[in-house]
Amino acid sequence: MAAIFESFYPDHYISSTYRIPFERLYEEGYRGVIFDIDNTLVEHGAPADVRSVELFLRLRDIGYGTVVLSNNKEPRVKLFSDAVGSGYIFKAQKPAAKNYRKAMSMMDTDRSDTIFVGDQIFTDVWGARRAGLLTYLVRPIDKKEEIQIVLKRYLEKVVLHFYKRKCKRENKVYIQEK
Repeated sequence: MAAIFESFYPDHYISSTYRIPFERLYEEGYRGVIFDIDNTLVEHGAPADVRSVELFLRLRDIGYGTVVLSNNKEPRVKLFSDAVGSGYIFKAQKPAAKNYRKAMSMMDTDRSDTIFVGDQIFTDVWGARRAGLLTYLVRPIDKKEEIQIVLKRYLEKVVLHFYKRKCKRENKVYIQEK
């Protein structure tokens, strides 16, 4: 049963986008970061805040290219992306891999040097894995979500249960708190 879920497992599961060691990852050769917006960088539907703007400034200072990849419509994605100074792709049709590849093209990166960060397994992580990217699953910022996402979260709990068991067998940290 667990093998069925392996294509959904993230490479890393961390408590927050803001705890990812981007400097270390840059030293390891990563040059591009693709982000989901809602519940990954800010609460669902919220505008860019000081913390997200500072993160994108930090990433540019390190040397990263960034693209925001969202299934939302352009007004939402453009407003956020303009505020943080990032490229963007709206109506991305995640989990299809096509727009992950387009995002890499926008940054002049490839799957060997690109990271994806998102909060949902069945759209964000699965799509990024299908595109061959290093994946970071983050805990959702806000528990208040649209009904279709709430329903997916129940299924995610099943996948995370098996992911946790695999991590335990491999002596790997299940979720990085820091």
